[in-house]
Amino acid sequence: MPNDYINITPIAAPIESEPERAVTIGLVTPEQNEAKANEYLDELDFLADTAGAEVVARFTQKVSGPNSRTYVGTGKLEEIARYVEDNDISLVIFDDDLSAKQVANIEKELKVKILDRTSLILDIFAKRARTANAKTQVELAQYRYLLPRLTRMWTHLERQRGGIGMRGPGETQIETDRRIILDKISRLKDELQNIDRQKSMQRKNRGKLTRVALVGYTNVGKSTLMNLLSKSEVFAENKLFATLDTTVRKVIIENLPFLLTDTVGFIRKLPTHLVDSFKSTLDEVRDADLLIHVVDISHPNFEEQIEVVNRTLAEVCDSADKPVIMVFNKIDAFTYTPKDADDLTPATRANISLDELKATWMNRLGENAVFISAKNQLNIDELKMKIYDRAKEIHLTRFPYNDFLFQRYDDLAAEEGAISQQPTDN
Repeated sequence: MPNDYINITPIAAPIESEPERAVTIGLVTPEQNEAKANEYLDELDFLADTAGAEVVARFTQKVSGPNSRTYVGTGKLEEIARYVEDNDISLVIFDDDLSAKQVANIEKELKVKILDRTSLILDIFAKRARTANAKTQVELAQYRYLLPRLTRMWTHLERQRGGIGMRGPGETQIETDRRIILDKISRLKDELQNIDRQKSMQRKNRGKLTRVALVGYTNVGKSTLMNLLSKSEVFAENKLFATLDTTVRKVIIENLPFLLTDTVGFIRKLPTHLVDSFKSTLDEVRDADLLIHVVDISHPNFEEQIEVVNRTLAEVCDSADKPVIMVFNKIDAFTYTPKDADDLTPATRANISLDELKATWMNRLGENAVFISAKNQLNIDELKMKIYDRAKEIHLTRFPYNDFLFQRYDDLAAEEGAISQQPTDN
C-alpha cells in the first residue's frame, strides 16, 4: 500500500498535552453586520474553548460574500498568514462551512490545520459521546460531512487503479473511497435503526407516565435544572454541548410521578446533515407530553436563540401542538445599563430591565412563563408547581379516575396549610 494512501476514518479528537493556539475567522456581509459577526465569533470562540483550543485572535473582513477559493480575500489571507507564522498558531477556525477546494487553498497558504464550524462541532460531539447511540450518530454525521469533501482533498484521489485484474475502464481512488463511505453510512444507519428499536421498546415499557422534556439552546442550564428537579448527577458544565446523550429520570412533585428528559442543546448554523443524524436522540422530544423550553435570559440575543430552538424542533419533530412552559433561567446573571435622562437615542436590549422585559411579549405567555435561577435555586418552587399543574392535566386525561385522589391530596394539603397558619398560644 503506498505511503500516501489514506484510510477513511471519522474525525477524532486529538490528544494534546497543551491547548492548541488558534485564531477564528468571520465575515461581515450585507446579511450579517459587524455586531452579529462578532456575536457569532464569540460563540465560535466558546466552541473552540470547549474543544480544548486557546483562541488568541480573531479576524473579520467586510465583503459581499465568501470568496469561492479562499473564503476571505487574498490580502486578508496574507495578513492572517503573517500572524499565524509570527505567533505560533497551529489551528485556524472559520465560522462557516468550507468546501474541499477552499480548505485546500487555505491550507496551501497558511500551512496549518484548518477547521470550519461544522468540523469543530463534530470534534466536540466525538469528545462528548458516551453511549453507543451517541457514538454511532456522531460517526454517521462525520461521514456525511466527509463525503462531499473528498474531491481534491488528497492527491492520491486523482489516480486510476490499475494492474493485474484492474484492466478496463478502471476506477479512480475517489470513487473507491466514496463507495467505502457510502457503505459505512448505510451500515451506521442500520445500527441506528436497531438502537432506535431498542429505545422504542424501552419507552413502551415505561407505561403511560407523563413525559416532560427539557429543550433549549446549548449552555442555557438544562442539565443543572435536571439535577435540581430530579436530584440526580447529570454532567453539567459551563461548556457548549456539555450534554450529548439523552438522560431520563423519574421525578415526583407532590403526589405526581412523571418522566423528565434532558436533551442535547441546539446551536445556530447547525448543518442539516448534523440535525438528521441526531433525530433519533430527539425521539424523547417527539414522545414528550410537555416541553420545558429553557432560555438563558442573561444572553444579549436570547430571543434569536429561542427562534433557533423552535426552528430546529420544527425540523426534527412536530412540536407545534405540545404544551410548552418557557423557563427564563439565569436571572441572577441578568444585567442592564439604564439610559441617562438626557439620552434621546432609542433604547436597546442593553438598556431594558428585567421588569420591562416581562411587560413585553413575555407578558402574553401568562402562566406559561417562569423566571428562575437554577444555579441559585430562585423561584424553583414556582416552576415545580407549574410543571405539576400541567403534568396533572395530562395525567388526568389518561387516568380520569385518579381525579378523586388528587382532590383528596389537595384537600389534605390545604388543611395542613391552614393548621400551620393558626396562631399558637404562648
